[in-house]
Amino acid sequence: MDPADLRAELPAAAMALAPYARMLAGSEHDAADLLQDTVVRALEKAAAFDGRSSLATWLRRIMHNLWVDRMRASREDPSDDIVELVETRWRDDDYTVDASVVVQRAEERDDLLDALAHMPAIYRTAVVLHDAQGLTSAEVAEAMGVGLPGAKQRIRRGRMMLVTQLADAAAAPIRTGVPMRCWEARSQVSDYLDGELDAGGARALESHLAGCRTCPPLYASLVATRTAISAEPDPDSVVPPELAARIARLLD
Repeated sequence: MDPADLRAELPAAAMALAPYARMLAGSEHDAADLLQDTVVRALEKAAAFDGRSSLATWLRRIMHNLWVDRMRASREDPSDDIVELVETRWRDDDYTVDASVVVQRAEERDDLLDALAHMPAIYRTAVVLHDAQGLTSAEVAEAMGVGLPGAKQRIRRGRMMLVTQLADAAAAPIRTGVPMRCWEARSQVSDYLDGELDAGGARALESHLAGCRTCPPLYASLVATRTAISAEPDPDSVVPPELAARIARLLD
């Protein structure tokens, strides 16, 4: 793309990424730095933008790569141990959460951002892109440079991590006699939320949720956190004037 054309389109596209940067970085200062670095990198690589993806997708990919590089440099690498711990808990039929606690914390902006900040970068990015920015799984895959199955796995795992992070204690162990194993149901909930289960699979999952006592609080927590992260609070819907001026100076 011609640098002059990119400069004309970049201000609006960059400002639209400000909420995404805030959710990744966790603070206004770090988000402003991340957004500025994204603009600088975009200007440096203007010739590499061939228009096969949208400008917004290209900028998200740049921001994602910059953020992951920062996390690696600060030793916040995605941890297999964290993934294994969370999935092990969710595989246990007796594991559940206090949904009221999760919902309350998800609705508190600071608690939600703090929980996101404690997630490995690739899972945090996937959840923010999908549930906060409204990208499809395919668009998340494109932005993160992974295949569709990998993107869907990151979204699923990220949602589970977020709920577990927000929950302050494991729920009381309660045995159930429902036929579907809880892990089977829990591993399908993310697709169910996105309307990607076929009719038979959706009915089976709904039947499980109707008879299980440990899965519904987890499901309710997933719904609540997705709703909370997708709701754009008023303070975040407006780009701070100083940040807009900072980007304008870069483009000048």
